[in-house]
Amino acid sequence: MKKLFLGILYTLFLTTLISCQSVTKKIDDTTAQEQKELSKWLDKQENELKSFYGQPDKVEFLKNNNRRYVYITEKYKIKCERKFEISQKNTVIGFSSKNCF
Repeated sequence: MKKLFLGILYTLFLTTLISCQSVTKKIDDTTAQEQKELSKWLDKQENELKSFYGQPDKVEFLKNNNRRYVYITEKYKIKCERKFEISQKNTVIGFSSKNCF
């Protein structure tokens, strides 16, 4: 009886461990896809970015006279935040995203 209980416990532990790895892999894959999509915007013009995403939710002015456009969306009650840095020449020179999938 004790061996049966330990066997069931061991099986549940392995199932949980494998499930966690699957979720982690999906998150990593989604993050990599998001980075790939956003990297396409590098060296594009500001007006192209605005025509695709619309007006930014926030504009932050940086010390180096660049601007950071912040776009916020919500999916499944999770806020996704994408930030694009715009140079003085009105081109996208950087980006970041948080909680976007």
